[in-house]
Amino acid sequence: MPRESKKARKERAGEIFDILTAEYPDAHCELDHVDAFQLAVATILSAQTTDERVNMVTPALFRRYPDARALANAGQEDVEDLVRSTGFFRNKARNIIGFARGLMGDHGGDVPKTMAELSVLPGVGRKTANVILGNAFGLDEGVVVDTHVKRLSTLLGFTAATTPEKIEVDLMDVFPRERWTLLSHLLIWHGRRVCSARKPRCEACALSHLCPSSRV
Repeated sequence: MPRESKKARKERAGEIFDILTAEYPDAHCELDHVDAFQLAVATILSAQTTDERVNMVTPALFRRYPDARALANAGQEDVEDLVRSTGFFRNKARNIIGFARGLMGDHGGDVPKTMAELSVLPGVGRKTANVILGNAFGLDEGVVVDTHVKRLSTLLGFTAATTPEKIEVDLMDVFPRERWTLLSHLLIWHGRRVCSARKPRCEACALSHLCPSSRV
């Protein structure tokens, strides 16, 4: 692809965002939750597994431990049994219990609304904090970079970086703040439905004329 100016990249990014918004008007976080606490726990559990798998285990988990106070007092083995099928269950159980204890100890059981406060809690890195802030509180502090976002950002020519941190910076540079949260959902939905890693369907892709990696 010819060298693209920053202005041209931003214009192309705007076109891509508008097209994806039209393609996926219902794009949203696919982790089932009713509040910030449930979203945070589900996001921690979603590491290296699918949202579908997490949604299979969280109903029983939240029935047993509906809030931070209950989960903070949970036994490690009991939680392990409930989240076992998500993989890495010992570490995940330890993290969500630690997260709940952090909420109780430092925030009165409530999920904080700042990146600084969230990112120091057990199991919460910048990606998880971005999920919570954007989807539970409507705060666009960054872009969630998961495997789909990472792959599509590269294919679409928005970044040459390889780390989530640098990819996020590149995306934040070409998309306006008010689009950051929705952007990740749009890219994830497109990655799951059209631009799959194993067999991208370029012939059915609404972005093919704007994508430097298109095969058509």
